Amino acid sequence: MNGITVIGLVAASLTTISFLPQALKTIRTKHTQDLSLSMYIVITSGILLWLVYGFLIMDWPIILANAITLVFSIIILIFKLKYK
Repeated sequence: MNGITVIGLVAASLTTISFLPQALKTIRTKHTQDLSLSMYIVITSGILLWLVYGFLIMDWPIILANAITLVFSIIILIFKLKYK
């Protein structure tokens, strides 16, 4: 594994993990009033496109990070829509 791949994996891990606290808090409290619906629609769309891009170029750090992040983002978005 080369240095560039390691940087990609570390960056992917950090950005993916950053969604976990919000997802867990949203699931636990069901409080979404302070979350921006438009922001989560845009970020979820962007994550989905990064995932597609990752598959198109077969880049595993991009694929793995965005697949996991997409799950977290969709959970938050669903809760936002359900518990306005």
